[in-house]
Amino acid sequence: MRSSTSPSIHITTLGCSKNQVDSDKVSAMLHQAGYRSAVSAEEADVVMVNTCAFIEAARAESVDTILELEDARAEGARMVVMGCMAQRFGTDLEEALTGVDAVVGLDRYGELVGMLDSMTGWAPVRLGPRRSPMDILDLAHRPTPVFPYAYVKVAEGCDKTCAFCAIPLIRGSQRSRRPTSIRDEIERLCRVGVSEIVLVAQDLAAYGRDIGVETRDTIVDLLRFVSDVDELARMRLLYLYPTEIRPALIEEMVTNPKLAAYFDLSLQHAARRLLRSMRRPGSTASHLRLIARIRDAEPEAALRSSFVVGYPGETDDDVDELIEFLGEAELDWAGFFPYSPESGTAAVDLPGRIDPDEVTDRVRELSRVQDEITARRNAEQVGRRHTVLVDQVEDGVPVGRSYREAPDIDGMICLDAGKPGEWLEVEITGSYETDLTGEVRPRAAEDPVGFRSPE
Repeated sequence: MRSSTSPSIHITTLGCSKNQVDSDKVSAMLHQAGYRSAVSAEEADVVMVNTCAFIEAARAESVDTILELEDARAEGARMVVMGCMAQRFGTDLEEALTGVDAVVGLDRYGELVGMLDSMTGWAPVRLGPRRSPMDILDLAHRPTPVFPYAYVKVAEGCDKTCAFCAIPLIRGSQRSRRPTSIRDEIERLCRVGVSEIVLVAQDLAAYGRDIGVETRDTIVDLLRFVSDVDELARMRLLYLYPTEIRPALIEEMVTNPKLAAYFDLSLQHAARRLLRSMRRPGSTASHLRLIARIRDAEPEAALRSSFVVGYPGETDDDVDELIEFLGEAELDWAGFFPYSPESGTAAVDLPGRIDPDEVTDRVRELSRVQDEITARRNAEQVGRRHTVLVDQVEDGVPVGRSYREAPDIDGMICLDAGKPGEWLEVEITGSYETDLTGEVRPRAAEDPVGFRSPE
């Protein structure tokens, strides 16, 4: 006998912010179909895990989480594995994870409502045609965010052919959203309290190339199109491929008052020889020229990047060159990730594999070098004023971010006052490694909300 009670769902999300966007949209799609949210996996009728498959460590975390939730779920609860790992290893996962009821890849999210109806025995009235089995990129409905910022995905997939990266194998070629769809989602989010939007994509600056737009600076047109959304105070861009950062984009990012002068540069390494093997552009010299162009346009721009360590054939000289580059570049933030061999990628069979212990040592040394740079760059902020968005209150302390800090990945500013969602004028009073402290000051009437204050 089929149930007439609306089942509850709980989604655990692993991996990057793009996965969180997918989870939000799946959640909204299921809520529209009548499903309820469960506070915890232990209380849910359906436990869903949105997995990550980017590197081996992410896959291991995904499997561990699935197994933990299998044990923790309520008796009779169903379990669905979705996301990147489901997309790439669907059949293998179905065979290996005997306690899982369904493995749903990215291209089958449109089937989830019907699948869950059948799985849970629920019999609601369904009007109109089924949603076609396509990805959920253009869905604009989202649950109300917990924080006053939200990620918005403007494209899916990637057309680049980096030798180490499995993203095109998992998510396919680039598919850009229509600008009106993106604006609709931003407007909906801003109406429910969001005031900072973080635009994300695998190759954000290449937005629009696949939808018949002639200009090479389509991303600039998009930024201008969405900048005047009511209640939107700040936008931030994540994941910028270096050769896609052209003069028009730099100019827009440093002159548009709604845009944070925050450049997330996807550099991956500095040694030219290694970058060529990675099928990546650039070198120490070209990276430094790009950074110089950005800082010429805006001396106080914040810069972040990430680097692959231990790529096959990486030598001590390559690591030394990367260390020297870090010293010259003086990035505000940087992350270092051990190379992970991914089946199906061009690099997986390359000779010159680095011993894992040596890779760990290299990551540790590079992180030490960058930590000193980050601490110094942070210390330079003491005495300056920034416009800060309060994200939350932790243990009674308001915590926020200026244009220099992206959510979830960078440091934070601990404040003496403030409520979540408020934009405050803050004088930085202290620094501690990655974090800052600040005191609220009266805001000048002419200061643009959401952008750093003039010194």
